[in-house]
Amino acid sequence: MVSLLQIVYMLLDVLKYIIIAQIVLSWLINFNILNIHQPLINQIWRGINQVLEPLYGPIRRRMPYTGAIDFAPLIVFISILALQIIIRNNIGNFY
Repeated sequence: MVSLLQIVYMLLDVLKYIIIAQIVLSWLINFNILNIHQPLINQIWRGINQVLEPLYGPIRRRMPYTGAIDFAPLIVFISILALQIIIRNNIGNFY
C-alpha cells in the first residue's frame, strides 16, 4: 500500500510541474515571446491543455466569471498540495 501512495505522490508532483509549465507557457504566448503558430509550440500548448482541461473544466463551471483572470490552475495547484500533505502525514499508517 505504501508503494501505491508513493506512486500517487509522484504523479501529483508531475502534475504540479505540468501546471507550472502551462502557466509559464501561457505568459510567454500572451507576451508574444512565443508564437502559437509555430508547429512545435502549438503541439506543446495543445497537449498540455488536453491533459489539464479535465481538471480545470469542472472548476471553471462552478466558479463565478472573473474576467480575464483564470483561478482554476491556482485551485488545482492548491488541491494537489493539500493531497500531498494528506498523503505525507498518513503514509506512516500503512507500514
